[in-house]
Amino acid sequence: MATPSSPFAFLDDLVRRIGTRLQPPPWAVHEGQHRAVLFLNHVLQQEPEAQQRLVRQQGRVVQFEWRFITMRLVATPAGLLDLAPEGAVPELTLVVTETSPFGLARATLRGDKPAVRIVGDVQLAAEVNWLVDHVRWDVEDDLARVIGDVPAHTVANGARRVAAALRQFVGDRTGKPGAGGAGAE
Repeated sequence: MATPSSPFAFLDDLVRRIGTRLQPPPWAVHEGQHRAVLFLNHVLQQEPEAQQRLVRQQGRVVQFEWRFITMRLVATPAGLLDLAPEGAVPELTLVVTETSPFGLARATLRGDKPAVRIVGDVQLAAEVNWLVDHVRWDVEDDLARVIGDVPAHTVANGARRVAAALRQFVGDRTGKPGAGGAGAE
């Protein structure tokens, strides 16, 4: 969460107030969840080991919560994900405890996982943790399919440099060394 001296304290408070007052209509939430599932399945299809692990978990429901956002996913027989049916009881609930979107972004830029409260099946939690640790979206490969290999590589290198600079900046601001080898002398 942003500290009172943080330049983001005002924005944190604004986002919190807006988020509690303005809720999207149910159809928009449902559509957003479907889009998220399509993206997750796209990424999973690039990792055969992840799909094999999900096949072993088929039919099991995991609920993700962050602030006012809740999403229940079920593992399918194909080793992919789908939205759990209405009323499905989750075997595992993962609650992201960082409420500030800026705090979450800061942690992500530092390369940290967000703090999560885990309720439910420990083995299923271990499988989800493995997926989080090992499955990565190959943005450059997807971009190459659209614009070609060389431009995609150039864009990806530029994005990596920007991300490294942001990590360095966040590391400097928080007192922790940023990623990329910068640290205390």
